[in-house]
Amino acid sequence: MSLPAALKSTLEATLGQISESNLVGGGDISSAAKVRLGDGLQVLVKWRTGPPAGLFTAERRGLELLRSAEALRVPQVLAQSEPLDGCPGYIVMEWLGSGKRTAKVTEALGQGLAALHRVTVPEYGLDHDNFIGSNPQPNEFAEIWPNFFREHRLGFQMELAAKKGRLPKTRARLLEKLIARLGEWLPTIPPASLLHGDLWGGNWLSTTSGEPALIDPAVYYGHREADLAFTELFGGFSTDFYAAYNQVWPLDNDYKERKDLYNLYHLLNHLNLFGEGYGSGVDSILRRYVG
Repeated sequence: MSLPAALKSTLEATLGQISESNLVGGGDISSAAKVRLGDGLQVLVKWRTGPPAGLFTAERRGLELLRSAEALRVPQVLAQSEPLDGCPGYIVMEWLGSGKRTAKVTEALGQGLAALHRVTVPEYGLDHDNFIGSNPQPNEFAEIWPNFFREHRLGFQMELAAKKGRLPKTRARLLEKLIARLGEWLPTIPPASLLHGDLWGGNWLSTTSGEPALIDPAVYYGHREADLAFTELFGGFSTDFYAAYNQVWPLDNDYKERKDLYNLYHLLNHLNLFGEGYGSGVDSILRRYVG
């Protein structure tokens, strides 16, 4: 049995008898297992001892928000708790299986993401803070998009980098200069779309039934180009995906001039999570815009 004893006991009290569990890849943040319940239902369980406060609650709320949009398949959350009485924090969701990423599936992903982005609100942000990886992600609402991105995305990560000693003088000077000039490049009031927020190739899957599904969100309402930009940073998305997205909601012609600004946020986050291996990517973008 791969589950910690306290977690197994808690889950059986909530969901019923567990007949089998096997570890699966859970990324850098949490452990994960595929669990079969006594009634035959298969679920995914993710857990972590001593997680950042509110980590699994934020994941549950993010999944539920994406699911409510009804644009793409999102696993249903069956149970969730922060650490309590010796039991690690955890989240339990439906098991979606693993299918092939065919052209049909990636086209459906592009179409579904465009539909997700059509869900909009009047302001940028979210009614609660959450996480990007295991780093905090503040989401206080703002009426002006460059202001939101300046304060709650680049500015926050800059402060975090300074605390971690990952902000040498030249990097700090260029980042301050870029942040001050964001309004020159970013649109002032684009539609405030519902975003996945952390959409790289490992955060979507093809289900056994051949549907694309979103997992591991860092949701908020923002400029849709922020989601699209991150899909390009590490790859994993085919030309079929982009063609399908643009067929539903074409991107602006100057998206290509802005996408590195949006990816700067993720590179700074990776710098703060994993270290200086991401510093050259940060510096390259800074030199492009203000160097």
